[in-house]
Amino acid sequence: MSFIHKYFATWFGLGFSPKAPGTMGSLGTLPMIALIVWFVPAWPSLLVGMFSVNAFALLAVALFFVSIPSVNWMIQRYSCEDPQMVVIDEVVGLTLTFAFVDTSLLRDHPWLLLLGFALFRFFDILKPLGIHRLESLPGAWGVMADDLLGGFYAGILLAVSGLFIRR
Repeated sequence: MSFIHKYFATWFGLGFSPKAPGTMGSLGTLPMIALIVWFVPAWPSLLVGMFSVNAFALLAVALFFVSIPSVNWMIQRYSCEDPQMVVIDEVVGLTLTFAFVDTSLLRDHPWLLLLGFALFRFFDILKPLGIHRLESLPGAWGVMADDLLGGFYAGILLAVSGLFIRR
């Protein structure tokens, strides 16, 4: 079981990158995002209707809750509140970023994948607008929650960018 926790929390070892493990984990998420964009039927974004949900939103929520035991295991294993090699939080945050944009728009404008990546990394690295405070939550909740909020902010900005593209 420890093998599963370790490789899931590090997104199959990308978190062990000697330089910028968070960026490597985020980059390693883009192929999954691209597969969803091109192979999962287009669903409306979260902003279309109050209760509409798309594949990215469902995946982000599922990954968030499935990740908690693995992140807690890594925290205990490495005796650290936020082990640098844990990058599943970046995977969850970046996945949530794309929940705010129609997949058809991402298909038509694939460069939005790079914009979403850049926006998420901005919020993940600088942690503005209250993101930093969420790191004080206990255990895995603190590791995961700040990236979830960063993904939310990045997703809103990505959605606003998408509004300008459609005109």
